[in-house]
Amino acid sequence: MKKKLEPYLYLLPAMTGIVIFTLYPIVNVFIMSFKQDYNFLTGAYDGLGLANYQEIVTDPEFIQALRNTFGYVLLVVPISTALAIVIANLLNQNIRLKPLFQTAYFLPMVTSVTAVGMAWKLMFNYKSGIINYVLSWFGVSPINWLQDPTMNFWALVIYGIWNILPFSIIILLSGLQSIDPLYYTAARVDGASSLRIFRRITVPLLGPTIGLLMIMNTISTFKVYNELFPLFMGPGVAFNLFTVVYYIYYQFSVTTPPKYGLAAAASVVMFFIVLVFTRIELHLQRKGKVLVHEKQA
Repeated sequence: MKKKLEPYLYLLPAMTGIVIFTLYPIVNVFIMSFKQDYNFLTGAYDGLGLANYQEIVTDPEFIQALRNTFGYVLLVVPISTALAIVIANLLNQNIRLKPLFQTAYFLPMVTSVTAVGMAWKLMFNYKSGIINYVLSWFGVSPINWLQDPTMNFWALVIYGIWNILPFSIIILLSGLQSIDPLYYTAARVDGASSLRIFRRITVPLLGPTIGLLMIMNTISTFKVYNELFPLFMGPGVAFNLFTVVYYIYYQFSVTTPPKYGLAAAASVVMFFIVLVFTRIELHLQRKGKVLVHEKQA
């Protein structure tokens, strides 16, 4: 009996933490989303039903949050993944100053979020920012990234792409280093160009890693929240950058009285949206594996 119980006793501390800090909050939020006019301090509520869900789907701020979040995910994830593949492939080769480039690309992961945000705020500056200075080389007029509501979203996207690049590069580098060098040797013997090797060998063999990375980045970017504060100290200069997570925070922390039921309902909606996106990406990843195997056969 002791031998049978021993593995479960080792797992007990971790499982206790998961139940208390993960499973219980999920179940509690799901139940809370059906409580109308719920008071978190007293536990009182007026009734059970779908009133919270009906209210958020007609709330312009929640619709704006969904639109901004979807746009952010659909732009940041593919662009950052494509850039990370190219950069990781270059860093995986024997180039000069390789350690310097690796340090430069990994630096954001060990830098304070506040310091990074302040640096980007200076780079986005209308009059003296380096971004507008570089754009002026190509004849582009200065862009008021931080004060023009129509440009706030694009400033957030640029910052978001840069923000997740280091993590993406690390994951892809680990995938590249697991590829057997014999594939590249055989391709070079056959006279394949570097571009052809990259398209026909590197990318297909890196497929599972790319799929995993896109799933992780999708989940991460759907939770966009921290990125708003260094640049705008909130949801844009005209409150035009509501995201789903900021909407949740706004309902239970900023509004008076706090609307815990609406925040919980928005959390449940986001949970199912992320779940659907993840399932779609997993399906596409499996389908891609099948196509690769068929092509190799």
